[in-house]
Amino acid sequence: METNDHLLVAALDFGTTYSGYAFSMRHEFKTDPMKIHANQAWNSGGRALLSLKTPTCLLLNDKKQFIAFGYDAENQYTDIVMDDKQDEYYYFHRFKMNLHNNKNISTEMVLEDILGKPVNAIDVFSLSIKALVDHFMDTVKKQGTGLKLREIQWVLTIPAIWTDSAKQFMRECAEKARIPSEKLLLALEPETASIFCQYLPSEKLHGADQAFHVSTEGTRYMVVDLGGGTADITVHEKTKNGHLKELHRASGNDCGGISVDGRFFQMLVKILGGPLMKKIKDEDPAAYLDLFREFEAVKRTIVNGKEGKVNITIPYASLDNNCRKILGEDLKAVIASSPFSKEISLRGDKMRIDAHLIINLFKPTIDNIVSLMDDILKNKDVKGVTQILLVGGFSECRLIQDAVVMKFHDKKVIIPDEAGLSVLKGAVLFGHRPDYVQIRVMRFTYGVETTNTFDPRKHDVKYCKETEGVMRCYNIFKKYVKKNKSVQAGKIVCKKFDTIHKYQKCIGFSIYVSTDENPMYTTDKTCTKLCEIDLKLPDPSEDTRYVDVEFVFGNTEITIRATDRNSGKEIKTKLNLI
Repeated sequence: METNDHLLVAALDFGTTYSGYAFSMRHEFKTDPMKIHANQAWNSGGRALLSLKTPTCLLLNDKKQFIAFGYDAENQYTDIVMDDKQDEYYYFHRFKMNLHNNKNISTEMVLEDILGKPVNAIDVFSLSIKALVDHFMDTVKKQGTGLKLREIQWVLTIPAIWTDSAKQFMRECAEKARIPSEKLLLALEPETASIFCQYLPSEKLHGADQAFHVSTEGTRYMVVDLGGGTADITVHEKTKNGHLKELHRASGNDCGGISVDGRFFQMLVKILGGPLMKKIKDEDPAAYLDLFREFEAVKRTIVNGKEGKVNITIPYASLDNNCRKILGEDLKAVIASSPFSKEISLRGDKMRIDAHLIINLFKPTIDNIVSLMDDILKNKDVKGVTQILLVGGFSECRLIQDAVVMKFHDKKVIIPDEAGLSVLKGAVLFGHRPDYVQIRVMRFTYGVETTNTFDPRKHDVKYCKETEGVMRCYNIFKKYVKKNKSVQAGKIVCKKFDTIHKYQKCIGFSIYVSTDENPMYTTDKTCTKLCEIDLKLPDPSEDTRYVDVEFVFGNTEITIRATDRNSGKEIKTKLNLI
């Protein structure tokens, strides 16, 4: 399936810590697929850690209207706090993780800003996406390309481990940001990284030999996408014509780079106390930001076996001043009386920390990632995996690379040159050819609630009820597709629904998901109602009416289509998951 009505593909990588975009023209893709343009112009106003991406931060005014995004938002908010006007603004950062493992995602969901002030989540996300869209449109306009939104195939990247409701929430936010629904594809992050690496010459893949780039049909490899918020892992097999087949459902959790930041913060709390750290975060965000930007640099350079001290430049004046005010001692004395007095010292504006202490901050996160990988590789469905592909910004951390190489010494561990951009650039390739991944493994069991004639040999009597003289069992989970089952992309499951009353105006049913492969009842603990569907019937009559409903599985999103059998007309419907 190659989409042909666009002039350009633009991919938005909306990350937990950093966001960015990349694009390529359709004619460029045909001649040179790797001619992908990423924005080089994010200006940090200081030392940029990642010039190709900008921090995922949003600044709104007191009317909840957009002011700035990214580095601009960070820098403007710093000035606002210095002027003591933060109560007149809303500032959000690292808010994407609110969609991870959240079972109550809805259009009414509220996020709290850095000071605890509420704003509708859909506005925070859509204004952030719109900032990326507007920045992109300005970029192409400056290049003299007068493109309209509808002439662009848009791709928005999301973690593969997200729920269906989180995916739909992001789609609605993107549509609210003026991206036309029919021109928007959601791409799963580890998949796009995998696609990107198919095109890379092997000299750009550290740890790869020529065999990876020209890998033959049947090559099996694991993709480990390590971002700021999540670790997102899948396993692919190369099939015919460069296509990919997923061998194991996407797995992962929240062991991304910010989990290490969290432990660094907790260490500072143990030294300086919670109230002092909160005061700096709220009242001196420039100092707080500088501290964590410095730690970000350390995260990228720290290596195993490092001896001695790691130097972190700290906002000395702010920390020392607050120590004197709140704790009655200068910073040096506070550190000397802390639990880390033997491991941390001060030299000017440098905090000198024992290397082993920094390395230990990473250990729980790395252990978690390696354990996840190990569990997946023990699965019989992924037997024969020979290579591990490490992608995402957090995979650039040497400690993680070393831990993976050590644990999986029998596998070839491959890290692309642009590990942090592989998801984004792969999303551009996916936009040109959405059929790269032809088989996916279901993360859940999907079905509907139904009733059946009561059978005492297999049904629980508590679900039994007499209806019109017949004993029936209710709350039965009728499976359509099964968890861990391989499904062709675009697999259609067609089901017939009919009326039970004369002149019935609509047919309603509920769709359920389960984390169990074989759920019996929709009331089981493993089951969740995904949504309710109401099919409005045209021209109700006294005859039994039939509606054919097609459920489409195996793509990055689930879709539904309904047709009235009498007239052959489509009945308007959609999965409303939020």
